[in-house]
Amino acid sequence: MKKYITISFLLFVLSVNAQTVQSPSKQITLKFALSDGKPTYEVSYKNKSVILKSYLGIKLKGARDLDDKFRIDSIRQVTVNETWQPVLGEQSNIKNNYNQLTVALYQALADRKMNIIFRVFDEGVAFRYEFPKQPNLNYFIVSDEVSEFNLTSDHKTFWLPGDFDSQEYAYTESKLSEVNTDNVDKNNGINLKSIAGKYVVQSPLMMKSADGLYINIFEAAVVNYPIMHLDLVPNEYKLTSRLVPNAIGDKAYLQTPCVSPWRTVMVSDDARDIVSSKMILNLNDPSKIEDTSWIKSMKYVGIWWEMHVGKSTWDFAGSQNAQNAADGKLIPSGKHGATTENTKHYIDFAAKNGFDGVLVEGWNVGWEDWFGNWKENVFDFTTPYPDFDLKAVSDYAKSKGVKMIMHHETSGSVANYERHLDRAMDLMKKYGYPAVKSGYVGRIIPRGEFHDGQTMVNHFNYVAQRMAENKLMVNSHESSRPTGYSRTYPNYIAAEAARGNEFNAWSNGNPPMHETILPFTRLLGGPMDYTPGIFEIKMSFYDKTKTAQVHTTLAKQLALYVTMYSPLQMAADLPENYERYADAFQFIKDVAVDWQDSKYLEAEPGDYLTVARKDKKSENWFLGAITDENARATELKLDFLSPNKKYKATIYQDGVDADWEKNPKSYVIKTIQVTSKSKIKLSLAKGGGTAISFVPIN
Repeated sequence: MKKYITISFLLFVLSVNAQTVQSPSKQITLKFALSDGKPTYEVSYKNKSVILKSYLGIKLKGARDLDDKFRIDSIRQVTVNETWQPVLGEQSNIKNNYNQLTVALYQALADRKMNIIFRVFDEGVAFRYEFPKQPNLNYFIVSDEVSEFNLTSDHKTFWLPGDFDSQEYAYTESKLSEVNTDNVDKNNGINLKSIAGKYVVQSPLMMKSADGLYINIFEAAVVNYPIMHLDLVPNEYKLTSRLVPNAIGDKAYLQTPCVSPWRTVMVSDDARDIVSSKMILNLNDPSKIEDTSWIKSMKYVGIWWEMHVGKSTWDFAGSQNAQNAADGKLIPSGKHGATTENTKHYIDFAAKNGFDGVLVEGWNVGWEDWFGNWKENVFDFTTPYPDFDLKAVSDYAKSKGVKMIMHHETSGSVANYERHLDRAMDLMKKYGYPAVKSGYVGRIIPRGEFHDGQTMVNHFNYVAQRMAENKLMVNSHESSRPTGYSRTYPNYIAAEAARGNEFNAWSNGNPPMHETILPFTRLLGGPMDYTPGIFEIKMSFYDKTKTAQVHTTLAKQLALYVTMYSPLQMAADLPENYERYADAFQFIKDVAVDWQDSKYLEAEPGDYLTVARKDKKSENWFLGAITDENARATELKLDFLSPNKKYKATIYQDGVDADWEKNPKSYVIKTIQVTSKSKIKLSLAKGGGTAISFVPIN
């Protein structure tokens, strides 16, 4: 890693109450000031105000708050310009370039110190609170954080309700002044809802101003601290941090020396700068894993979608009743999905088509009574159902060159999971499972805790650390949304933490604009296991009485493998469905999941996204273009391709009569020859997309 650090100056001041720092490009300016002893900041972009004067501070339980009566003890500026290499990622090299301002504050009344650290990047600003070791501040309890983000006007906003237990909502697009969680459709397939109030929204919060500025408020490096939601005063366009409480109402238990997470404000007049930003990753600590050779990207299939569409069940008895233990008797019905025979079928399919792994859900006892009763002892994560032979499956997968992916559904009983974690990991190592998909459906145990509280943040990070110690990878579902911790623990290979593709199988689904928003929000914090690749779009294919469907065309499902970054990608549909559409399935077989470079060609949150990526292991490029509910035509330059080379471009596009609702499976595949000087015209249907592979011609 190349790293250059310049210490610009160190000042000890008693009278200076304001300081300014700019981004390396000098387009973003951050101003810090003390206003009557209270810390404030402002942000501008190209001389346009982005964040008006906003107050900063921390409130303490049982002690004087750290939000006023300060003086500046010293100011220190540092410039950092470095490049680092992620283990897996959208690009081989990530640039980390910022100017840092550290303001050391002293509160004479309580004889306490607190530093505020600002970093200004070319695409935004970040700040965090630092609490040095000191005689009058050792153990302390955060009762609130009063970080403000005072906006300039009534921006267009893509928002989720401030729910402490779930991010699995569809986004609402509205003006800031129109935000009201009472208006959100609650009949949306989410079982556990903990919405904090009418005017509480989640971060990351993506916005666009009337004069064309793209603004995103988020956080990074959430470690030993709760997730930050945002309180909104709608008609004042004022946002304030809202920390998730624990079971007794406290926010965070800390001991000096320590730091808060980073609070971030991204801004640009080009949406591509936001969606391609690596600022969140850059704000996290470098990898703590010395030997990362065992961390591998994976493309996988699995026994999963067939349960969502009703073909089979998670539980052995086949009742699909998650609250009925059947008096402890396991009577097979023939509908259990996770059988040895069925798993071998998936292993054969994976081996035949070049997939790395097979996920099996419902393999272990406990699914007859796992949800809804706030039950502590549900799964032991080691005991298979009678029709699932762990050794036979493992041996068969090994003989076919396929890896098995473990599944640990906790049903929210974290206390139970942590008690069994070592035994569960031993089982994985014994049978050669390199990765686990974990799940946290339902109310949390310890009872009273939220998914987004400090206790659960620590749990999710702890599991990643323990898995790393055992050289295992983890993909968490129903967890708190990632904030870049995959840089520190790159075995935290993916997470869900948003409304995934499965909601299309049995609820009102994900609207066509959904996948055009997620890269601007959820994916800024890390890869998402969205589970794309559904070819049988309408659930009436399985049951004529069903009306649910995937809200995209088939071609858009292919494009999602490029637009929704993850080094862990699932071909989520059933093997027999792929065999019926073998020509379209070829793209899923070909597409890479770990990248040498990525180019965001077009971007508009809520409307469209076009991305081109270069395979890390070859000279092949792949392109994905998606749109919302509106059809779209565009022309692209292919100047990202290597010069003086010819490429075979295989284009998977919507048919002329394609429509996400009326005719989603209409697609056309064609092949042309292109170079870096070529242009290509794309025509995307309503809810549609285009996927292209570019292979050099020798």
